[in-house]
Amino acid sequence: MTTSIFLAAQAQQQGSAMPMLLMMLAIFAIMWFFMIRPQQKKQKEIRNFQNSLQEGAKVVTGGGVYGTVKHIDLATNIIELEIARGVVIRVDRNYVFADVTATNTPVK
Repeated sequence: MTTSIFLAAQAQQQGSAMPMLLMMLAIFAIMWFFMIRPQQKKQKEIRNFQNSLQEGAKVVTGGGVYGTVKHIDLATNIIELEIARGVVIRVDRNYVFADVTATNTPVK
C-alpha cells in the first residue's frame, strides 16, 4: 500500500518541466522590463549628454561638484570645469552626468 502511494507521488513529481520553464521566462521578462531596460536607457541618455557637451554649459559631476565647462579636450577626454571665479579643475568627461539648467536644482 505505501509503495503504491510512493509511486503515485513520484509520478506526479515527474510531470512536465514546461510550467517551471515558463515561470522562469516570465520572471526574466519582468526583470528586463522593470530593471535592466530602464537602466540601459538612462545610461544611453548620459552618454549622449556627455558627447554633446559644449563650452559654457553648467554641469554637475559624479562627485556633486557644480561648475561651468571652460574647455573640452577631446583627445584626452578631459574637461576643464570652473567651479568658482578663477578656480578651474580638470575632470574626466565620463564623470560629468547632468546639465544644471535641465534639472530643477537651485544653484546659489
